[in-house]
Amino acid sequence: MQPDCLRLFPLDVVLFPGTSLPLHIFEPRYRKMLADCLSSDRRFGLVHLSSELSELESGTVGCVAEIMESQELPDGRSNIVVHGGDRFVFVTLVESDEPYAVGRVREYADDLEFGGELDALAERVRDLFEVVARAARTLADDTDTIPELPREPSLLSFAIASAIELDISLRQELLASRSPTARLRQLDQLLSPAVPGLVTRADVHKRAKHNGKGTHTQPNP
Repeated sequence: MQPDCLRLFPLDVVLFPGTSLPLHIFEPRYRKMLADCLSSDRRFGLVHLSSELSELESGTVGCVAEIMESQELPDGRSNIVVHGGDRFVFVTLVESDEPYAVGRVREYADDLEFGGELDALAERVRDLFEVVARAARTLADDTDTIPELPREPSLLSFAIASAIELDISLRQELLASRSPTARLRQLDQLLSPAVPGLVTRADVHKRAKHNGKGTHTQPNP
């Protein structure tokens, strides 16, 4: 396969760089794609295709998916886990004898940004996410630890975007953003309003769990 071409898996999901995503492979054409990937470089391009569209649009930003785990089921379907690599821009489909799509792509990277403002924003969003995550775990009675977040601001923005509930169109917008600062600002605007209510609810939930659990003495007859 040419260096600027990728096997493509159009799907109504978004994969972010540096994050993991489980996928279920069941269509025969994608079973063939999975087999071809596993026998070569274990990579394919995951590109968002909404249910409203019948074909990929040129200029759509996708993410290289590297297959980390693959479990084939008795009926030929497979469960896989992929890890997000570099982003790319879909240019056009290329002729191929394969049953799945093969596309010509070009590289897509962040603009170069650095400085105190970016670092401060990254720390603020990191702190906000940790507060929200702790409160959410308290409400769900979940004792799991909060996942460790990347230090690098660009990957931090993708890790947090992957971990919170977002509309699919917003996920694609964040994936396509070339500005770590803009992504972090957007996440800041999303997380900040949620903090007071979540913290209050988590505190009430924690105290309510202990209600009625004190020591009671029986009155004398």
